[in-house]
Amino acid sequence: MNPVIGVSSNLKGEVLSVSTANIHAVIRFGGVPIVLPNLQDDGVEVVAEMLDGLLLTGGGDIDPTLFGEEPHPKLGSIVPERDAFEIQLVQKMLEKNKPILGICRGAQILSIAAGGDMFQDIYAQSTEQLLQHDQQAPNWHASHFVHVTKGSILSNIAGVEKFKVNSFHHQAVRNIPNGFLLSGLASDGIVEAFESENHSFVMGIQWHPESLLLKDDFVSAAIFKRFIDACSK
Repeated sequence: MNPVIGVSSNLKGEVLSVSTANIHAVIRFGGVPIVLPNLQDDGVEVVAEMLDGLLLTGGGDIDPTLFGEEPHPKLGSIVPERDAFEIQLVQKMLEKNKPILGICRGAQILSIAAGGDMFQDIYAQSTEQLLQHDQQAPNWHASHFVHVTKGSILSNIAGVEKFKVNSFHHQAVRNIPNGFLLSGLASDGIVEAFESENHSFVMGIQWHPESLLLKDDFVSAAIFKRFIDACSK
């Protein structure tokens, strides 16, 4: 049977939304996508039990009080209901050792749910000279490099020491959680990928592979294939 993949959604007012690129990526590699509402409490356990895997999609900013900070002036709009739902669901999925792929905001909420933290704004809070991480180019265009950690799952998937990715963010993971391996860095030191050392497949990536698939990007295809394959086991 094809694995059932929960796909997280944006919430604005009373409207749920998700990029269809995420849906098409799951279907392309053999998964059955289910768009998830932002439930709370008992509903989260039911969802976690039902799913074979979880795709945490991109979106807006994250409430900094969830990792012990107060709002920075550069913080954008947040959706408390989405934050609460995704953190609860990630923690349930980790407990059950079910695969997770976090993309952009999804990588950041994965980090927070597992005990890490993040920059509220990389340009205001990083001490390094940074690249352009909110590219002024089409979403299918790969604009900067990711340098891969040897021996990581990402290294095994990509088969190269570095590759190009797209980039649409002003927040990023700062300190990855305990039990996770840093598996990809931008040339300026921004965390681009990390993965669990204790689960079958749990990975956060800062770029958007679902958009790069529009140009048949090999690494993006390999990441989605590995994720869906893990959900099938």
